[in-house]
Amino acid sequence: MPTFPNVGFPPEPVPFIDLVAQFQTIRNEVKQAVDQVFETQQFVLGDEVNLLEAEISEYCDARYSIACASGTDALILSLMAVGVGPGDEVITSPFTFFATAGAIHRVGARPKFVDIDPVTYNLNTELVEAAIDEKTKAIIPVHIFGQCTDMEPLWRMSVRHNIPIVEDACQAIGAEYQGRRAGVLGTLGCFSFFPTKNLGGAGDGGIITTDDAELAARLKRLRVHGDVGGYNHVEVGFNSRLDSLQAAVLRVKLRYLENWSEQRRRNAQRYADLLHGSEILNHIDLPVTGTDQRHVYNQYTLRIKDGLRDVVMQQMRAQGVGCAVYYPIPLHMQKCFDYLGYHPDDFPESNLAAQEVLSLPIFSEMTEQQQNRVVEVLIDAASTATTLKLPTASEQFRRAA
Repeated sequence: MPTFPNVGFPPEPVPFIDLVAQFQTIRNEVKQAVDQVFETQQFVLGDEVNLLEAEISEYCDARYSIACASGTDALILSLMAVGVGPGDEVITSPFTFFATAGAIHRVGARPKFVDIDPVTYNLNTELVEAAIDEKTKAIIPVHIFGQCTDMEPLWRMSVRHNIPIVEDACQAIGAEYQGRRAGVLGTLGCFSFFPTKNLGGAGDGGIITTDDAELAARLKRLRVHGDVGGYNHVEVGFNSRLDSLQAAVLRVKLRYLENWSEQRRRNAQRYADLLHGSEILNHIDLPVTGTDQRHVYNQYTLRIKDGLRDVVMQQMRAQGVGCAVYYPIPLHMQKCFDYLGYHPDDFPESNLAAQEVLSLPIFSEMTEQQQNRVVEVLIDAASTATTLKLPTASEQFRRAA
C-alpha cells in the first residue's frame, strides 16, 4: 500500500456528490450565460439550443443532435422515431434506472430483459441473440456507470436482423468504445442532463444523437407535437422542448467536461492505488474497464461480496461518508412490471449485483484528503462487517509507513 502522510484524518463528512463545489469554479460564466438568455427573452429552443445541439454533435462526432426535455424523453422519442409501438418488444437490461424500461412501456411496447455481465454490469451481449424474435423491434444497451456496453456483437445482430440500436448513454457522455464516443455506437444515442450527471444542467434536460437525417427530422417534429411548421401536424408527438436557460448552462459546462472526466478517471485510479494490497479486496471487487474502452465514471461502483454490502454502507454513512446503491431492485422485480411474467430468479447476475453494488464518491472536485477519508472509512467498515480479523485502516496505514 502507498504511504499516507496524514494518518489521523479529521472526521469531516465527505458528500456523495458536491454540485456546489463545481458551481463555484464556473459561477461567473454560468451567471453571464443565464443573464444573456434573459436579455434576449428567448426561453424555449432558439439559438442557445441550436448552438448546444451543434456542440454536442461535434463532441460526440455525430451528424445530428436533437435536444429535448429529459433523458427519459430522449428514450421515448427515440423509440417513437424508429417505429416501436404496441405489440412490439424491446430488449434491454433489468439492471438500470427505471426510465429505460419505463420508456418502452410508454410507447406501448414490452420490455424484454436480458441478464448483465457480472464484471461491467452492462448487458451481456452473448445472451441477446437468443432473446430476439419476430416481435423484437429495438435493442437498448445501457452504458451503465459510465462505461460502454460491448457493442460489436450488437452491431452484427442489428445488421443480421434489421433491428435498430438505441443507446441509453444517459450515464456515459464522453465514454468511448473502440475509439468512438457513446452516442454514435447505435442508430440513436440518448443522453440525460440531470444535475448529477457528468454533464448536468440546472434541472432536467436531454439530447439525442444520430447520423440519420430522416430520423433527426422526425425527432425534431415529434418533440413539438409532430408539427412541421405553421400548425401543420403530420403525426402526434408531444411537448419535449429544451429550455434556453438549460442550454446556456450546459454550453458553459460542456467546455469543462473533458477536464472533469479526466479528473474522475484520476480519482478512480487513486482509489485503486489506495486500496492496492488491502486485505478487504478479498471481499470487494473494484470497477474494471474493458479493453479499448474509456470509462468516464458517472459512478465508481464496487462489488461488496459475502453479504457485507448493507453493513458496510450503514457504517460508512454513520461516519459521514456518502455512498449509494444503484440499483437495489432489478426492473423485473418491480411491482409495476408484474404483468411481464418474470420470476425473481430469471436474471441471477442482476439480482446479485443489486445485493452487492455500492458506489463511492467520485465527483471531479474531490480532494486527496477526501479520498483518503473515504478509503479509511471503507476499510474500517469492511473490517467491522466481516467475521475475519482484518486489520483496521490505521493499522494498515502504519504498516505502509
